[in-house]
Order: sequence, then structure tokens, then C-alpha cells
Amino acid sequence: MKIGIIVAMDRELHQLQSLFNGGNVMVQKCGIGKVNAALGAQRMINEFHPDAIVSSGCAGGHGDGVSVQDIVVSTELTYHDVYCGAAVDNITQYGQVQGLPVRYQADPWLLEKATTLSLDGVRLHQGLIVTGDWFVDSKEKMRDIVGHFPDAKAVDMESCAIAQTCYLNRVPFISFRVVSDTPLHDTDASQYHNFWDTVAERSFLTTRQFVESLLQSR
Repeated sequence: MKIGIIVAMDRELHQLQSLFNGGNVMVQKCGIGKVNAALGAQRMINEFHPDAIVSSGCAGGHGDGVSVQDIVVSTELTYHDVYCGAAVDNITQYGQVQGLPVRYQADPWLLEKATTLSLDGVRLHQGLIVTGDWFVDSKEKMRDIVGHFPDAKAVDMESCAIAQTCYLNRVPFISFRVVSDTPLHDTDASQYHNFWDTVAERSFLTTRQFVESLLQSR
């Protein structure tokens, strides 16, 4: 089984490259944002031909019990900054690209493997991840997002774009995100910066455990 891992930033790339040594796992940086994420996913599919793709990295967390360093595993994904308008039709929903799914579902097998991990001291949450081209660094922006998606567990800038690309290419996908900050409880992104200073390395060990469980299963 060949597994592709896509991250957005150098710091995430360095964390995960130190945990994998090639072979059936490729870690690749796409860059920040939806366009970079989609291009990176397509490049990964064209060049590496993975059996599954994992979006790994950090995200802002939301919801009761979601704290910094917890893991959010996508059950489904959508965009928080896409709106095609009611003038086009009365079917397309907020967050949906017309003609494509309202929400992209995580691959059932990948989700089952993720949620049955035996994690030492790491809390894992299943749920909706919403994606948009906006680094959420204010309570006001986070309130706006969760006003549309109150069930969102995490907010990031890449996962749904990778999900859309995988959907179009029929490649199984899941997003596996470490909570770096909780914007509704943080006013100046200090949690985000402290995350990289103190706990990021230990958090990404969970991604390694997940990927290793996939390799051992097939």
C-alpha cells in the first residue's frame, strides 16, 4: 500500500519527514491555501499514484472538549468560504461548489482505522472540518464560520480542497489535524505560536502511528 501525506508548511514537512523514510510513504508540502492544496494533491496523485492520501497538519479547533494538541479526524469536509448564490439554483448549499457534493465524506476504512487507534494521552475527535482561504485569528471570524457550520470541529486552509481533488480522482482520503489553537478562546493567535514552540513534535507522532497502522493492515 502506498500512502501520500500532504502538508501545507515547511515546519509540518520537517516534523513528518523525520518520522518516515520513504518507501511506501511520501510526505509532500503543497503550500498554504486551497489552490496550492489542490495542485499539490493532483501532483501527488499523478507522480506517486497513492492508494490513499492523508491531509496532515494543524487546525483551529471548535466545540466542547476540543483543546490544543487534540486530534480532529474528518468524518466529512466542506468549504466555509464558498457560496454559489441562490440565483443559480435553489439546491446548491452554502459551502458547496455547484455540481459537486455538499460535503466530502472521509473514506470509511481510513476513518475506521483512525478512530480505533490506541492513543497514549491524546484525545481524538471525529467530525466536520471546514476549509477556507483565511487564517482565523479573531473570535469574530470564528463566530462567523461556526454560525454557518455549528457542527464544525476544526477549521483549516487545505483539507477540503484536497478532498475535492481526491474525490474527482477516486482516491481514498482523510484529514488528520492537530489542534494548534482554539480561536474562540484566543485573541492574538498566541496559542498557535506556542503550539509550535512546545507541543508540535509530540503531536505529529500520532500521524505516524496512524500511517503505520494502515501499512500493517494491507
